[in-house]
Amino acid sequence: MRKLLALLLLLLLLSAMPAQAFWVWTPETNKWVNPKYAVKETPQEQLEYALDFFEMEDYAKSTRELQKLIRHYPKAREAADAQYYIALGLEKQEKYHKSFKEYQLAIQKYPFSERTAQIIENEYNIALAILDGREKRNKFIKTVVGGDYDVIEIFRAVIKNEPYGKYAAPAQYKIGLYLLEKQLFQEARDEFEKTMNDYPDSEWAQAARYRIALADSKRSADAAYNQKVTAAAIDEFEQFVRDNPGAELSGEAKSHIRTLREKEAENSFLVADFYEKQKKYKSARIYYSVIVDDYKDTSWASKSLERIRVLNELIEE
Repeated sequence: MRKLLALLLLLLLLSAMPAQAFWVWTPETNKWVNPKYAVKETPQEQLEYALDFFEMEDYAKSTRELQKLIRHYPKAREAADAQYYIALGLEKQEKYHKSFKEYQLAIQKYPFSERTAQIIENEYNIALAILDGREKRNKFIKTVVGGDYDVIEIFRAVIKNEPYGKYAAPAQYKIGLYLLEKQLFQEARDEFEKTMNDYPDSEWAQAARYRIALADSKRSADAAYNQKVTAAAIDEFEQFVRDNPGAELSGEAKSHIRTLREKEAENSFLVADFYEKQKKYKSARIYYSVIVDDYKDTSWASKSLERIRVLNELIEE
């Protein structure tokens, strides 16, 4: 009688529980099992079950089932696949930074997985997506951490994961490009130099040379700026043109060279003007003459020639 009452009480309790907390008796294990926490008999079955939800774009349920696979079958080949799909689900939801962290976890836990090459490609594409501003984040996150807070971290991970793989050189180049856009010119220059040094035979090496020259030209934006930087930029652009005469960027490089030569000539003109105002006419004439001789293709040549004529009259007096 007591056993019957206990069974009736248990049935009442089970009926009062919500559906997701329902427990069933399994003769195979001789235990009560909650289907919510149950796992399939093999990792392959569990993976297929989880991927059914994945295909339906029910990423929350898919992730729960994939996590169960990892917990119950940590050494199975399918565990690496489960970790990959957890990251891929986040990527498809455009939760890029979380996705990157899960991809990195996959590489750390399963370094010999067949998914590794695909993971590195996905990480590279995630970094590009963040650069393009496609990541969904709320206004608070953008205010606190900025728009592209993790893009360098991801590119560096791509390089570290496979230093001489398909995406290493472009990732290194993109770091420099990102810093250049942020107007961190010296930092960008350092990254472009690393691209040239580490990947000299890649297509990105010549592009990096052009960007180094561009970074130097940006640093010399002020005509009174140290002219060594301007001269270095001109040398880099000229080297790029020599190495890539038919490249589309060579036209832009020549344009930058003309602009920088204008700056050099202007700087010399300012020095000459300073000496002229100090009534050191011969010194001023030397600087004006340099402009006429060495910068014939600039707008400052004609101005300098006119000043030389005036100074000649003053000196003769």
